[in-house]
Amino acid sequence: MAFAAVNGARIHYREAGSGEAVVLLHALPLHSGMWQGQLDALGQRWRVIAPDFRGFGQTGDVPPVTRIGLLAEDVIGLLDALGIRRAVFGGVSMGNYVSFEIWRRWPDRVRALALCDTRANVDSPEVAANREKTAQSALAKGIGWVADESGPGLMRPAPDPEVARTVRQLILENSAEGVAAMHRGLAERPDSTDTLPRITCPTLVVVGEEDRISPVPVAEQMAKTIPGARLVRIPAAGHVSNLENREAFDRALIGFLEGLPA
Repeated sequence: MAFAAVNGARIHYREAGSGEAVVLLHALPLHSGMWQGQLDALGQRWRVIAPDFRGFGQTGDVPPVTRIGLLAEDVIGLLDALGIRRAVFGGVSMGNYVSFEIWRRWPDRVRALALCDTRANVDSPEVAANREKTAQSALAKGIGWVADESGPGLMRPAPDPEVARTVRQLILENSAEGVAAMHRGLAERPDSTDTLPRITCPTLVVVGEEDRISPVPVAEQMAKTIPGARLVRIPAAGHVSNLENREAFDRALIGFLEGLPA
């Protein structure tokens, strides 16, 4: 286990391998453990860093509202602490809201982007209001309620039982306070729709074919809007495509990394 004092917080992160840096940013309401398969696979050729956001995994220091800008500052601060100037940034869902913010504020730090099972637009008023309800329920009912309520929707409709157990355990290892603060922050997140056509680094868009949260048409439109972006669909996978079809996901990500210009 590794920790770094960053931006007034004690950030926990997982690390594997050496060489060019690849930063993997986790989804809500999971933590960096969702990337263990990719740490194992990519760590043979690249230096892979997977941090826990505040209130998730083993990172504490939870603010009342966890805003995307704060998380982006945490990630860049972690890279500074590790002596990493430039990296490939990838994530699933919420993780890429942070990637978008990093691209806007520090484009020179971004070698490439891997945007997996995510979207660029902000919440509708109804979804934003529901995030506040979810935050209140998480605080009142606990992390077990979060696992019951959120876990099934992250996967395809008929998930593999072992994947379902893994997803549930990953959720239970977080704090209800962290989940609540993150939902409140996501309701206020910046719209990244106008960012997409301004992305100039190599970009991979990945989507599980059975993703019900950020479905295939959303990914297709995003790939069309980002200049030169490549789209890969992952069969037999929902929103957490890296967990549900690790082989296909790893093949897509490794192929993208191998093809980056020197």
